[in-house]
Amino acid sequence: MEIKFTKMQGIGNDFVIIDAYTQNISLNANQIRKIADRHFGIGCDQLLLVEKPTVSGADFRYRIFNADGGEVQQCGNGARCFVRFVHDTGLTEANEISVETASGIIKPKLEDSGLVTVDMGIPQFEPDDIPFITEKYQTTYHLQLNNKTIEISVVSMGNPHAVQIVDSIETAPVGVEGPEIENHPRFPERVNAGFMQIISPHKIRLRVYERGSGETLACGTGACAAAVSGIRLGLLKTPVTVSARGGELTIYWDGLNNPVLMTGPAETVFQGVISV
Repeated sequence: MEIKFTKMQGIGNDFVIIDAYTQNISLNANQIRKIADRHFGIGCDQLLLVEKPTVSGADFRYRIFNADGGEVQQCGNGARCFVRFVHDTGLTEANEISVETASGIIKPKLEDSGLVTVDMGIPQFEPDDIPFITEKYQTTYHLQLNNKTIEISVVSMGNPHAVQIVDSIETAPVGVEGPEIENHPRFPERVNAGFMQIISPHKIRLRVYERGSGETLACGTGACAAAVSGIRLGLLKTPVTVSARGGELTIYWDGLNNPVLMTGPAETVFQGVISV
């Protein structure tokens, strides 16, 4: 089977986007892993499928698969690339669209500047919504790792995040603690592990070890989760500039029961055809 694809990136978080809206596409986990492999396939952090919606009121359906072949609920950088893709390929002429995801409807908007703003929805903090195993709801939690105890904030941005504050992202043990946190038994569906360094009330630096993909150059939902966690703790103020290794995002959040807005770039890298 030959499949047309577009390779895109949002501040270094890279994606293979496949039009399953006009093509009849069905992929299994092995095929997704092959496509995502950086040596034997195209290479990407996530594979995104553009499909026809299954709910009324949505323009498209957006499905996200990590490099390990597992399907996940949400991806912020991918959402920006999604709206750029459907606009640039002529699937829509609208600058603002309504997109069905596994975690609900999102509404990304292509700005006149070329940047993309995504309404990422209202962050969820209840442990059952993340999910996270704990005896009681708290603002932060202690998590026992192999050799130390860390303090984390937990939040769902359509997918689960555990955010810890570090002195420096350069020296943070992302490669060691990231897998420990991702697969910790208190997170039944695994978790994305964020390492946040606070620079000022309006700026942070961030590294994220993503569930199913490992450390990436950027993570949109991770940026939202970190900014929200810092604002909730009174350490940050909206808007927050999030500096990842691949570039910067701007996050806006006005507090509890309000949606998170994320603004950043989305760019096409190349197009092609792959046989799977």
